[in-house]
Amino acid sequence: MTETSHGSIHVIRCGFMALVQDQGRLGFQELGVSVSGAADKEALDVGNLLVGNPHDSAALEVMLGDFEIEFSESMMFALTGAETDASLDNVPVGRYLSYKAHAGSRLSLSNVRQGLRAYISVQGGVDTPIILGSRSTHMASGIGGLEGKGLKPGDVLMVGKSVPGDVYASRCWNGEESPTDELIVRVVLGPQDDEFSESGIETFLSSTYVVSDQSDRQGLRLEGSTIETRNGRYDIVSDAVVNGSIQVPGDGKPIILLADRQTTGGYLKIATVASVDIPRLGQAPPGTRINFSAVSVEESQQLLIERQHKLSAPIKELIGDQFSLRVGDTDISVGVALSGSARILVLDGIAYPIFVDEFTSDG
Repeated sequence: MTETSHGSIHVIRCGFMALVQDQGRLGFQELGVSVSGAADKEALDVGNLLVGNPHDSAALEVMLGDFEIEFSESMMFALTGAETDASLDNVPVGRYLSYKAHAGSRLSLSNVRQGLRAYISVQGGVDTPIILGSRSTHMASGIGGLEGKGLKPGDVLMVGKSVPGDVYASRCWNGEESPTDELIVRVVLGPQDDEFSESGIETFLSSTYVVSDQSDRQGLRLEGSTIETRNGRYDIVSDAVVNGSIQVPGDGKPIILLADRQTTGGYLKIATVASVDIPRLGQAPPGTRINFSAVSVEESQQLLIERQHKLSAPIKELIGDQFSLRVGDTDISVGVALSGSARILVLDGIAYPIFVDEFTSDG
């Protein structure tokens, strides 16, 4: 354990894929280095807010559940992103609120009901080595996270120190939108939309596309109607791509580039996804149906501004129905709350998951 760490996380079980991710590796695309980072940056942002972390703190991105960790020390944590069944020491926990886990407690994720990727944020952040300004895992180049690889049982992750003397209360977030298997994705046409025929643009904006099982963190491959170009060609001299660039390769089927995208591409780009909608694409499993809707640059910017305002406003302390108790010479505040199907005990402002048994007495 380093001087900057406070406790650790032990990986007990790991199913399909779990990665260390933060906001990404910015400033190196001119050198061919992928940005990477969380596929659903909004879920990561909210998780960090809930546990009091800086914006650039790293968390765990867990795909399709089937994951279990053990906390070596007491620490705050929050679960955001995909709707997944989760429990702390076999007691159900809810999403989008921060809990206290004691030393030795185990957090387990199982079935994913909606969405694709869940995020586990811990107070202090996951403390892996910083490579080119980021802790994000990019498996194709083998950098970031733990030796550039997906997590496996037996791995140990250090946790960074929180602010010294910081007194922290549990928080909740009421602004989440449940993932869905039907998306209307707003796009700004271009930069090469003029290379497509009018009927090609119409096809793109009027057709329903389906996310293919060949999709990954690099991009979503879509199945559906073929998009026609003006001259039958789809290749260009390679130029820069961004998060949300929509390429159309030779088969005429769009590909939406995401977090692990390459830095340049040699296919025509018909449009770019509005930034506000990119997190939803990070939660789109195979079979998700997508329709595109064109907006202007100004409309896209305004949508993002509005979403950023909503991002911070709903964060609040978790209070519930409280009453006071005196234990010895100490006054404590006790409350109960409900998050979905999860019951919560709020003890002096800190949330713990609980079972509640209801019974009646015949006297």
